[in-house]
Amino acid sequence: MNAIQTAYDAIRANLSDNTLITLLHIGDESTAVTASNTDDALIAQQLTVGAVNIARTYFRHNPPTPDEMETAIMVVEDEVIRISPAVNRSSQLFTTDPNIAELAQLAGLPLQSETRISLESVERMFDRLAAVMMGRPAASEGIPADNEFAARLLILREFMHHLQFSAITVVAETMRMSGCADKR
Repeated sequence: MNAIQTAYDAIRANLSDNTLITLLHIGDESTAVTASNTDDALIAQQLTVGAVNIARTYFRHNPPTPDEMETAIMVVEDEVIRISPAVNRSSQLFTTDPNIAELAQLAGLPLQSETRISLESVERMFDRLAAVMMGRPAASEGIPADNEFAARLLILREFMHHLQFSAITVVAETMRMSGCADKR
């Protein structure tokens, strides 16, 4: 059993009801999505976009230019839309991804065993990134001056927006138990 499946099972075991869940993990080269459907069957999908992959392929400047970001947005949108039939939009979105936990902290949220990041918080962080892309220093926005960060935020934003998730819950305890932590 892989780490994503283990994390999914741990989250499922901690939920008392039959809530449908979707687990997101943005890797370096691809993004893993594991979802349950109404029959409680698991559906695992891979998006061919990851943080390093997007940064390396589409961002020639640091920070990326608006045109580079727009091209990357179209690529990520296409991937999200491709898998959208497999994701139940009434499910709850979870992650054990430590990089998304870092996004939560950058959004000003204290990390807890479960930290909920709203789509609005993700959008505000993307607005901060856009300000950096327009010339504002990253340090003044409190975000990393790093294209992998920009790509990860882009993937999260597009995933939540196009699949209509209002929030994502970062599950820290499961993250440590499952071994899902990526090495940066």
